[in-house]
Amino acid sequence: MLTDEQMRYPIGKFEAPSTITPERLQQWIDSVRALPANVRAAVTGLTDAQLDTPYRKDGWTIRQVAHHLPDSHMNSLLRFKWAMTEDNPIIKPYDEVGFALLADYKLPVESSLQMLESIHVHLVCLFESFTADDIERTFTHPATGKTLTLKQAIGMYAWHGDHHLAHIIETVKKF
Repeated sequence: MLTDEQMRYPIGKFEAPSTITPERLQQWIDSVRALPANVRAAVTGLTDAQLDTPYRKDGWTIRQVAHHLPDSHMNSLLRFKWAMTEDNPIIKPYDEVGFALLADYKLPVESSLQMLESIHVHLVCLFESFTADDIERTFTHPATGKTLTLKQAIGMYAWHGDHHLAHIIETVKKF
């Protein structure tokens, strides 16, 4: 069982490799494709009390994580679309913590599982349509000033999904 500190980053922090091979890119796309089914499998059958269990001290509950994923990946879908239609757009960040405190994060998780499935259909469709030039397009995050290529962003969002899936899976192991 992981400690609270290990639960912060149960699969480690994302680090984009210096060279992103087509094989690695495909692995990331496959991870994005699989995430909705994996999250659904991880939360199916959990009671409300289990869904309302935080994955670590002062961390989000499984329910909040399940609602956060489609919010985050909906934002990512827009970021990819902006990068495909604008020249190095500055993306809009959002207050993830504030979102997690809103009323809809107390809903049953089914609506968010459905959203995640739909958003990921769109993400995978876009990713699989990208040409070699497209994946070199960029966007810039205003809070960090960091510019990411779309191929780096695909890796980051694959990691993000797997990161939160690990939060759920490791927490369920404690039940």
